[in-house]
Amino acid sequence: MGNISPTTIISIIVLYFSLLMVVSWFTSREADTETFFTAKRSSPWLLVAIGMIGASLSGVTFISLPGAVGAPHTYLSDSGDLLYNKNVGFSWMQMVIGFLIGYFVIATVLLPIYYKLGVSTIYSYLGDRFGPQSHKTGSAFFILSRVVGAAFRLFLVAIVLQEFLMDPLGVAFFWTVLITIVLIWVYTFSGGIKTIVVTDTLQTVCMLGAVIMTIYYIMQGLNTDFSGMVDMIQESQYSKMFYFDTGWVDPNNFYKQIISGALMAIVMTGLDQDMMQKNLTCKTLGESQKNIFTFSFILIFANILFLSLGALLYIYASKEGIEFTEVRDQIYPTIALNHLPSIIGIVFILGLIAAAYSSADSALTALTTTFCLDFLDFGKKERSESLKRKTRLIVHVGFSLVLLVTILLAKQLEETSIINQLFTFAGYTYGPILGLFTFGILTKRLIKDNLVIPICITAPIISYFINTNSVAWLGGFTFGHTIIALNGFITLIGLWFISSSREPKND
Repeated sequence: MGNISPTTIISIIVLYFSLLMVVSWFTSREADTETFFTAKRSSPWLLVAIGMIGASLSGVTFISLPGAVGAPHTYLSDSGDLLYNKNVGFSWMQMVIGFLIGYFVIATVLLPIYYKLGVSTIYSYLGDRFGPQSHKTGSAFFILSRVVGAAFRLFLVAIVLQEFLMDPLGVAFFWTVLITIVLIWVYTFSGGIKTIVVTDTLQTVCMLGAVIMTIYYIMQGLNTDFSGMVDMIQESQYSKMFYFDTGWVDPNNFYKQIISGALMAIVMTGLDQDMMQKNLTCKTLGESQKNIFTFSFILIFANILFLSLGALLYIYASKEGIEFTEVRDQIYPTIALNHLPSIIGIVFILGLIAAAYSSADSALTALTTTFCLDFLDFGKKERSESLKRKTRLIVHVGFSLVLLVTILLAKQLEETSIINQLFTFAGYTYGPILGLFTFGILTKRLIKDNLVIPICITAPIISYFINTNSVAWLGGFTFGHTIIALNGFITLIGLWFISSSREPKND
């Protein structure tokens, strides 16, 4: 662990969470169930925009994205000739450009719908448009997606803490994960989304600050200034950003990534209760739209920071002769904790915790909100505030345990880059949600609500079957992250077959 003692790291964690507890105390005073779910729609839009950066990037980005810069990228021509044998480099920015397109759709199409209906959970739209089965199906797919996504994000943090802190102390992985989740639960169980809006802003600042400080110290280690750093990255093997000429077979193809990024932004932000719950705490539609546009531009800067850090880490490792595991997610923690000054190890731990918790805490709150409102009908059934609070507490604890079990199962996976695993899984689970919302917004047709569940279960299965055989069937083509487009399209076709231009009669 380099020059950082376990006692120092534990002290950092204790101080950090003490600060979060103070924030929680201030934001949860006189909080009721409405505060937990909607923050009484009183959040400042700029605060929400900054906080969403941390929630979007998460611990996966903090660790995995810098490591992915050095991932090998080979591409063969149709005749089998080797065209590229370099690194992935900055190709992620192609996805980011796609994100911007998706955020524009969210701000101009989805947010007006949500504010017009006055929803607390966005899947209420599906209930209003199609019926209760569609409503619950959308919610169920979100819950599945978010449980796995949050578990993967927390898993990355847990394995780093385990290797660099808990193993030297003789603490088992189970206890590392349990402590991680308990800490989230403690500062979110009362204030809910009102607390999250403030803590996410704090955590975004910590995360980006850690990256900037690490870049600064690596620049010193490489004996260069900012201008020299830019030249160094541009001249390195890690600088390639756009892949216009590699064809659709290549997962990093520019157009493929743009489409993937746009769709991923729409589904993982605009059709995701976790992200939209923050947006819907703004006072008005106009403020919420300003939040999305501001967040979009900050996100460009943040992703360039992470990719630049990744290139510098590999350049620094090569210069210093540093060897690291084939699991590329480990390059940042390895160098920060073992090869840079102790202050960088400290800010790395702080940034890692901030990155992970800014995503996971809001996920736990969103899961609780969705289940209480969409499945327990908090908004429709008369309940006393004390009963709502008790029920919400039980649900909150329940989802905490679900995350614990899922993280322990995730430990069984062997994957060199969790970020790719996460986006691939999202393509299957968010596809039906994309299909449902797209059909509802682009058509005026009604559907047989009782047939929605089999359609939405079948679509991912067919998508997986096609994706598994695409290389043989489609001349080497692989869907990659665009699997979500196929999944959503198959859902659309299924919905069309169970739809009509007039009110259907459900049996």
